[in-house]
Amino acid sequence: MPKRTPLSAYRSRAARVTAGCALALALSTAGVAGPAPVAAAQPKQYTAAQVYSFLVKFYGQNGPSASDRIHKVDAELRQRAAATKGQDVLLCARHTPRHIVVGKVTAEPSGMGWATVTTRWKTGPDKHFTAYVGLKGSLPMKLYDVTCDG
Repeated sequence: MPKRTPLSAYRSRAARVTAGCALALALSTAGVAGPAPVAAAQPKQYTAAQVYSFLVKFYGQNGPSASDRIHKVDAELRQRAAATKGQDVLLCARHTPRHIVVGKVTAEPSGMGWATVTTRWKTGPDKHFTAYVGLKGSLPMKLYDVTCDG
């Protein structure tokens, strides 16, 4: 037959737990427990390398995925793209390119980063456009604008 634990042992343990919780509460109320609060840090900005990686993944080899067009594009640009018929605003093109290359990224302290994106085609010359990304690190990285060159 298994050994039985006396009821007094459970009451003793419960009393110790209760006392420990009360002590922790008293110390935290008095400001003793834990480190002193630190002033809120300024939100960091995304770096040029992070923007480059984002754009390479976003555009891929032939253009952004349907999911990326929804989740990684600013609402205003998404509306502009939906309202523009006959041209893909995010690619500055009417068709799907053969290949996409992202150039060097410029990241400004003003909170915007951009890069020239080159689209390559089966026939015809390469095309270029500029893609703009918000740099505020407290927000998810998104494509905010595209300007078609030429």
